[in-house]
Amino acid sequence: MSKPPRNAREPLISGWLFFRYLAIGCYVGAATVGAAAWWFVAAEDGPRITFYQLSHFLQCGPENPDYQNVDCKVFESPYPMTMALSVLVTIEMCNALNSVSENQSLLRMPPWENVWLLGAICLSMSLHFLILYVEPLPIIFQITPLNLTQWLMVLKISLPVILLDEMLKFAARNYLEPGKELEKPASSKGCSLPACMEGISWPFVAITLPLVLWIYSCDTNMADMFMS
Repeated sequence: MSKPPRNAREPLISGWLFFRYLAIGCYVGAATVGAAAWWFVAAEDGPRITFYQLSHFLQCGPENPDYQNVDCKVFESPYPMTMALSVLVTIEMCNALNSVSENQSLLRMPPWENVWLLGAICLSMSLHFLILYVEPLPIIFQITPLNLTQWLMVLKISLPVILLDEMLKFAARNYLEPGKELEKPASSKGCSLPACMEGISWPFVAITLPLVLWIYSCDTNMADMFMS
């Protein structure tokens, strides 16, 4: 009720909204592929092959010197598929959190503003855990249970989509669609620190900040992906 009704002649998806969807979609695609590549290239329990070997895996064979020390059966492992699926599920749950508000930050409109959405996210993740850890569902879906390190990597890859959308929301709020979500302060010269901090949900910050710091402080050999 704090914003005016949408113009009937305005397209359902504007150019800026299309760009946001495109940017988020590109990240989702890259993250999904990157999760599978991480297991092949950098995971402690993975084959630790190079990007060249991974991108040319169809050439794998005993007669190919590039794959001299590689068991070609590793390319049929269920782990990369499970990593990709888990990242896809988790990242879409993060996108659901981004959708609590079209342009307002999660710092000012935390997830518990919509308890039904939180319930739906919990139900979706519960179903994903069900097919991962309850026999014989992993066999049926051709996936395998993940350990703690692998889940930490899933979170490391998935959570940046929230930061990406927060930056896009910031641009929309302040430069492209001012006043669409909430009225801007009277002063257009910028905001002072107290004004900028006004409305932030500090309980949300207190819960998420230590958790995010812990996740990214855990070693998952993420840097090894870029040095392979």
